[in-house]
Amino acid sequence: MGVLNGKVVLVTGGANGIGRECALLAGREGAKVLVNDLGSGVTGKDDDSVETAARVAQKICESGGEAVANDESVASFAAAERMVAQAPDSFGRIDAVINPAGILRDSMFHKMREGDWDAVIDVHLRGAFNVSRAVVELFRNQGSGSFVHFTSTSGLIGNLGQANYAAAKMGVVGLSRILAMEGAAKGVRSNVIAPFAWTRMIESIPVNSPEQQVRVERMRKAMPAEKIAPLVAALGSDEGRQISG
Repeated sequence: MGVLNGKVVLVTGGANGIGRECALLAGREGAKVLVNDLGSGVTGKDDDSVETAARVAQKICESGGEAVANDESVASFAAAERMVAQAPDSFGRIDAVINPAGILRDSMFHKMREGDWDAVIDVHLRGAFNVSRAVVELFRNQGSGSFVHFTSTSGLIGNLGQANYAAAKMGVVGLSRILAMEGAAKGVRSNVIAPFAWTRMIESIPVNSPEQQVRVERMRKAMPAEKIAPLVAALGSDEGRQISG
């Protein structure tokens, strides 16, 4: 009996990094899991795409859990509606959305292309809107539901070369707060976390000196993505029902 026993959970970006660890832990904690991932590389290159949604769903099933896969993009509202509908179609309901799907298109702002701005906003901020809007009425009608969104220290504190990413991630903070306010009377919760873990996204940041390389190796060993997943599972569980906003 896990903390998510009987829950149906959608995990976006669930094939790699924090999303993958959240999906796998949700399965171990008793949830039925819809694993969403487009399957593309985090920086737009095919060679940095490692896992697929189908393989992660298979791992959950092989471990005794229940899971199905979805390979559509959160950046499309129609696709978000289809992935949300897949949860009740497969498992009868949906109880939580875990939303770490993301990409990077890093560039100093004075060199940033419009397409790189749009791509990051579309996945992170528009994606958070799309998935949340597609499911929020279901949550309100059933009188329960939990969102766990993801922001970043790049937005909260700042980071060179990430104006698009920082702007999108701070937008997610505002969206989550309003979801929590508007959902309170209907039992709908929304939280946003700013995790730091070693993932493909962090690995894509250039290392320019031996000192940076030492720091990177220390981060790789000390901060694996699986350390983030327990907090996410707790926020999506009934034990976290008093935590919102």
